[in-house]
Amino acid sequence: MLARLFVLFSFFCNPVCCVFQKLYCTISDSCDCDFKPNIRDLEWDLYKNVYGQHLAQDIVSEEVARFLHNKSPSRPLVLSFHGSSGTGKTLVSSMLGNHLYGSAMSSPYVHQFVPTLHFPLPHRVKQYREELKDWVQGNLTECARSVFIFDEMEKMPPGLIDVLEPLLGPSHVVFRTNYRKAIYVFISTAGEEVINKVALENRQAGREREEIKLDDLQEAIAQAVYNNNTSGLFQSNIIQQKLITRFVPFLPLSRYHVERCVHSQLCQRGSCSRNDVVEAVGGDMIYTPSKGKYFSSTGCKTVPAKINFFL
Repeated sequence: MLARLFVLFSFFCNPVCCVFQKLYCTISDSCDCDFKPNIRDLEWDLYKNVYGQHLAQDIVSEEVARFLHNKSPSRPLVLSFHGSSGTGKTLVSSMLGNHLYGSAMSSPYVHQFVPTLHFPLPHRVKQYREELKDWVQGNLTECARSVFIFDEMEKMPPGLIDVLEPLLGPSHVVFRTNYRKAIYVFISTAGEEVINKVALENRQAGREREEIKLDDLQEAIAQAVYNNNTSGLFQSNIIQQKLITRFVPFLPLSRYHVERCVHSQLCQRGSCSRNDVVEAVGGDMIYTPSKGKYFSSTGCKTVPAKINFFL
């Protein structure tokens, strides 16, 4: 019945049509606000282009698929990405946007926040809280199937992000929209010490990387982030009320993984055969700890600059 009404309204003038399209989009089960999810391509992209992150690959693909298959979710999907710089956190968040919307990351329904840009002054937290709440609720009214990405959470003023707490649980009501269909992604280096410690102990014990399980890290990351007084999630009600669906660990990368990054980027430049550059960049990275040198200190973050140097 709702779909028939929408077709009928499409015969009206453009401004009215636009209004009814938005209304249809916010309350229907088949939101047409550029939302064109392709779970199979998302899974393929994750497994083909994200290196050394079996936990992140599995968690993201499984949780997103489960969430989207549920036509009436009880709460939004909230994923919190944690790990050292250059391990793929931002890359994976971009993959979500690319495979959920027809216009990919340029979709008006993918919203990205960077604390140093959007919330630069700690003494204005009260003002930022009101602005962020109004922004999120306003955009959920535009389209229930919205994605909100918060980068560099370790630089977020403590107490700010908790303004979203009512929107992340099962009981809040937002006028004219099903807010439970939204996806939130928090990205942070907070918790990297816990993740790197587990990865190092696993490596020193001679175990395969894939033997690291989510259960080894989930609660430890939550506690580390909650108790980190420089993190935007410091003593956060969002953590205390268990409103984060999954803490997603990104493991430190070995030289093998870095060289895969190098090869991939060389191929994008039409230089797949330059194995000399792959080896040169891999060898020029700084690895930790000093005894063993198992992991790249910057992951794949500095790869493009080093490729330019060695080409």
